[in-house]
Amino acid sequence: MDIFWFIPSHGDSRYVGTDIGKRTASLAYLTQVAQAVDTLGFGGALLPTGRRCEDSWVVASALIPMTKSMKFLIAVRPGSLSPTLAARMAVSLDRLSGGRLLINIITGGDPVELAGDGTFLSHDERYEVTDEFMTIWRKLFAGDNVTFKGKHLAIEGAQMAWTSMQKPYPPLYFGGSSDAAIRTAAKHIDVYLSLGEPPNKLAEKIKRVREAAEKEGRTVRFGLRVHVFVRETAEAAWAAAENVMRYVDEATIAKQQEYLKRFDSVGQARTRTLHSGSRESLEVSPNLWAGIGLVNKGVGTSLVGDADTVAERIHEYYNMGVDTFILSSYPHLEEAYNVADLLFPRLPEFQAARKARDKVYNHDTLPLKQP
Repeated sequence: MDIFWFIPSHGDSRYVGTDIGKRTASLAYLTQVAQAVDTLGFGGALLPTGRRCEDSWVVASALIPMTKSMKFLIAVRPGSLSPTLAARMAVSLDRLSGGRLLINIITGGDPVELAGDGTFLSHDERYEVTDEFMTIWRKLFAGDNVTFKGKHLAIEGAQMAWTSMQKPYPPLYFGGSSDAAIRTAAKHIDVYLSLGEPPNKLAEKIKRVREAAEKEGRTVRFGLRVHVFVRETAEAAWAAAENVMRYVDEATIAKQQEYLKRFDSVGQARTRTLHSGSRESLEVSPNLWAGIGLVNKGVGTSLVGDADTVAERIHEYYNMGVDTFILSSYPHLEEAYNVADLLFPRLPEFQAARKARDKVYNHDTLPLKQP
């Protein structure tokens, strides 16, 4: 089991759906969050991408010298970056960080934002691009001289001069609930990520991904992306979750739900069906709360409860095959401490993985291999 946190490169707050209490994504603040992740023993942190975020590659580059062992899960959009340039960037960051890079492949779900980056493709066409991108990527990291001509991408005589520390390449993470996404994941991805869903719904998705991967002669690991509100008592945890929504009114919900309708992401649509745009019945399965999804794109569900109960819910997912949990909460700095103090001691599988990781990252830098 591994547990990751989140670097709020779009800003942070105690609340959602408002600018009240907003914290800017300054280097000083992001450093505080990253150093908390590093010293508290999280496996690493996810860095998001999008027009409202500081660039994930630049943020990671700034935070690497401020940390010692945490890994950086950096978002990459295949439609916005050439595979050869992305591969070179990944090699450099992996080497200079001492093997602390992970790659999160993001196909994108907002056609309006994607158009702003010059991507004018349908949902399934974007996954075709991702498939071609990853085919080229993996050939480059295998040391091949790559010439490729696909429907969307074409390169000629591409080759890498340097090799990454992690072999065969920094691990690849990916999320997507559509048939096109699952086909792509089955062919290329190491860790399949899902947004937080009730266990029965997630079990169905895991089964689909496993079967698709088996057809490709591969196995895939699984991860869960979800918020968390953990306290010493259930009452305190639910109060903390509700407090995050303190300034959210019905007009704010209606406006945000209308905005989210333009997304063609199947995963986002699955999240919306959990709450149907209403404050009623937001506990969609035991201790899984869909409140934040009323006003937030992407991650809309949260595990809420006392530490023993949240640990029990995590073990339910773990026993289904989920071994990576990417958590977040508001504000991210203080909540990282709550999770480490209350939840970590109740997850022996994570503690064992943490001890093994500490044996590797037990000094300031790791030697870099020569090309």
